[in-house]
Amino acid sequence: MDLSNLKPPAGQVKTQRRIGRGMGSGRGKYSGRGAKGQKSISGYSAMRGFEGGQMPLHRRLPKRGFTNALFRKHFAIVNVGTFEQLEATSFTPQQLLDLGVIHKLGDGLKVLANGELTRKVHIEAHCFSKAAEEKIKAAGGSVAVIEPKKTGMAMAAEGKKSKSDAAKAVKRSARALALSTQAAESAAPTKAKKGDGAAAASTPESESSAPKKAKKGEGSSAADTQKGDGSAAAKAKKSK
Repeated sequence: MDLSNLKPPAGQVKTQRRIGRGMGSGRGKYSGRGAKGQKSISGYSAMRGFEGGQMPLHRRLPKRGFTNALFRKHFAIVNVGTFEQLEATSFTPQQLLDLGVIHKLGDGLKVLANGELTRKVHIEAHCFSKAAEEKIKAAGGSVAVIEPKKTGMAMAAEGKKSKSDAAKAVKRSARALALSTQAAESAAPTKAKKGDGAAAASTPESESSAPKKAKKGEGSSAADTQKGDGSAAAKAKKSK
């Protein structure tokens, strides 16, 4: 027997029905679609769940719960017992891929605690369960956590965060500049008012002091005149 003798079992493969090949074929005039209706026209294709125009079931039912299907992480899982069966003493994700222990790394390598470990090994992975880390260290081994690679959504979120932080910093600096300008403008008129008040206060004092000085001068001159008159009268009396 060779490949040329192989054939499918009887009844497995059927000849495709030919439609639109005349009235004598049995599927000639309407080609099995019927005379009228939505399904008879060319190019008809109903979406999944279509119910002829009425509200489909997947829209009638209430929606509850939560799913993280859009952003869940898919890790390559390796149990502690697997390292007991391998010969090496140090393991990395690339080594496990080369050995065929894992076939696809995905979002990283995760080590779980199923199985027993009785020898000292060093394991590098993206994350460890608490029990797995305790088992590895209890056997005298060590673990090293690899920084997880960033996904497109995480990078986009970081970009948005940095942009928003920069925009907030610009707004804060502009607000501080506006406040300082406003404070300077409000302080300038008060200084001008204080200067005007001081000048106005000094002017009345000078004006009021001038008449006082004039009065003092007049009083002293009058006293001198009286003294002169008195001394002259005394001299005249003595001469007499």
